[in-house]
Amino acid sequence: MKTSARRTVTTSALAATTAGLMALGLGTASAHVNVSPASTTAGGYTQLNFSVPSESDTALTEKIEVQLPTDSPFTSVRAKPVEGWTAEVVRGELPEPVEIDGATVTEGVLSVIWTADSAEDQLTADEYQIFSLSVGRLPEEGTTVTLPAIQTYSDGSVSSWDEVAEEGAEEPESPAPSFVTTAETEEGGHHSTEAADEAEAADAEQASATESTTNQPVLWVALAAGLLGLVAGVLALVRTRSTK
Repeated sequence: MKTSARRTVTTSALAATTAGLMALGLGTASAHVNVSPASTTAGGYTQLNFSVPSESDTALTEKIEVQLPTDSPFTSVRAKPVEGWTAEVVRGELPEPVEIDGATVTEGVLSVIWTADSAEDQLTADEYQIFSLSVGRLPEEGTTVTLPAIQTYSDGSVSSWDEVAEEGAEEPESPAPSFVTTAETEEGGHHSTEAADEAEAADAEQASATESTTNQPVLWVALAAGLLGLVAGVLALVRTRSTK
């Protein structure tokens, strides 16, 4: 009886705990498309890594589209190849012309679309994939770069990750991937210059060592030729004296 009662209490406690976690939104993992930039330095280039989980229990993720900024468009966009997926860089006319480095730009890259090559390459509910872009240049310090994503499933359903989080408010149900640019530091530039100088010095040292090694056979040949000449001169002198 005591054992049965303990089991009943334990089961009730677990049920209550699970219900509480679910009420707080912790019952299941919060899975949505998010972005992790390798660097956020304003004016620089970076790699954007998009983590795409597949949440549907009844369908597979077959396509993912990431929309890029049009108010401060990237002047360089390159997609990293993903095995089993085909990337399409979509270019077109910007909603409004923008000024970049004193030039008026009316067209740019609007989005990048990855599509699974076959059903075997589509993502199941237990899988995720990383899709990467190399982009630049990043806008000025303090800019929130918002990158809405559209996830399409094999049954035709669509998940739009495009809600912008407002400061001080809770995270929206379908947040858009985003990050904030930061200032370039003098320390970072110093380290970069120092590393370049060290690499140049190492290359010069290696080149010098290579040249020295390459010239060694020539030096040995010249030395041997000099010795042979000296011996020949001595023999000639000996012969001359013997004749006299």
